[in-house]
Amino acid sequence: MPVMWHDFADGNTDTPAVKATLPEKSALIGRVGLLFLASGAGAYRVRAAMNKLSRGLGITCSAGIGLKAVEYTCIDGKETCTTALSNRSTGVNTDRLNYLEIFCDGFAERVDRYSIDDFHRMLDTIEKSGNTYKLWQLCLASGAACSSFAFLLGAGSVEMLCTFFAAALGFLVRKLLLNRHITLFANTGAAVLTSCFVYILMVKSLSYLFDYAMDYQAGYICSMLFVIPGFPLITGGIDLAKLDLRSGLERITYAVLIIGVASLTCAFTAELFHFAPVEFPTYTIPLAFKLMLRFALSFAGVYGFSILFNSSLKMASVAGLIGAIANFTRLFLVDGGTPPTIAAFAGALIAGLLASSVRRFIGFPRITITVPSIVIMVPGMYMYKGMYFISDGNFSEGGLWLCKALVIVVSLPLGLVIARILTDRNFRISS
Repeated sequence: MPVMWHDFADGNTDTPAVKATLPEKSALIGRVGLLFLASGAGAYRVRAAMNKLSRGLGITCSAGIGLKAVEYTCIDGKETCTTALSNRSTGVNTDRLNYLEIFCDGFAERVDRYSIDDFHRMLDTIEKSGNTYKLWQLCLASGAACSSFAFLLGAGSVEMLCTFFAAALGFLVRKLLLNRHITLFANTGAAVLTSCFVYILMVKSLSYLFDYAMDYQAGYICSMLFVIPGFPLITGGIDLAKLDLRSGLERITYAVLIIGVASLTCAFTAELFHFAPVEFPTYTIPLAFKLMLRFALSFAGVYGFSILFNSSLKMASVAGLIGAIANFTRLFLVDGGTPPTIAAFAGALIAGLLASSVRRFIGFPRITITVPSIVIMVPGMYMYKGMYFISDGNFSEGGLWLCKALVIVVSLPLGLVIARILTDRNFRISS
């Protein structure tokens, strides 16, 4: 049920927030926590934001944080106020995260000049900001990101073209279902099924028109990578590193559910058309041109995923540049014989260090830059292959691919955590 936040305020705009009652202060703190959760922030960032408000209001706050819910107790001398709040669903909105960070950073300076109701009106504006982009722009971003990902996995121009349209239409279906509040399994399955069918239909149509037998079995997986939940995977890993076990486990469980539904849907589609995952064919292009394409399409992929996370154009550009450098380095290390897990760790570490280095100049929260920049490194192909072989009864082969995916997924947040430990004193300490 929606919470009528303004009902908690006494309506007296002349009373500064610092002099408000404890229930009024508690409601404001809880609303900020819920908005951070709804925008994709992990427990560490939610708790840090709630603590900023608590210190500004002169009270103490202790919170237990999950994926959608927060239970917290505010203490003011001998008086306490315990509250449990929950969001209807979860999502990612990096632009809103940025504005929430600005709100929290400047809260202490305004707490003795604005009332609780004034602050709620500010949060109304942030909450109603919604999506920055129109639906067709998001569809194009999905297509561009997935087709860029396809090239980085080894796809050719035909696979990239088909992936672009399949991912765009798949995202359209998912977005329309989400707007109707269709449940997680249904919207994910329908979106992936749409992408797979559109991809296969396009490849078969092109094969028929040009009378050329094209190998489509390797590329169609890239058309559904827009559903891979990179944000909860990464933030869940960071929460576990900070011993926020509840939030970390809930986020990773949520991510595993989406990956399972998406991978099984792809596997069932593969069985229906009687084909199995195979390696991409090897394309011979000049090395210098290949390296330039890798960098450019790494930028395009991260930029597209950032747009899907509702990042501003400037934020998406910064994330794209950092992601291009990090992913280019990762691929270079893999080509040089470095194990994929170590290369993934190095890529995430570079992304984290670069984000921390430029943060003071750009002012964006680290999470809005680092997570989009390494989402492109999430091994969606490995996850799909694992689920395909398991669904086909080949448990040894499927388990092997899932284990490969697991160690890479663990390496990504670990790289960000190490970068954060090296550059952020507040993150280093355990309290």
